[in-house]
Amino acid sequence: MKSYIKVAPELWASSMLPEGIVERWLMPDGAYVETGEPVAAVRIEDALHEVLAPATGWLSADVKVNAVVDPGATIGHIGS
Repeated sequence: MKSYIKVAPELWASSMLPEGIVERWLMPDGAYVETGEPVAAVRIEDALHEVLAPATGWLSADVKVNAVVDPGATIGHIGS
């Protein structure tokens, strides 16, 4: 079963800059992560936000560092 890692739309304070950038993955691709653990850092409107693991399992990073993302975008998933 997969749990998708999404960039929450609530992180955008306005619609002035409707895109974010994946600054870095905080855990390596293939790492075992726990629910609520920070797995990625996304820059949105000059602020850096941590994206948390939605489940416990194996991390799969689906986008590369410096990828442009929109509100609600899926950037990776957790597999069991």
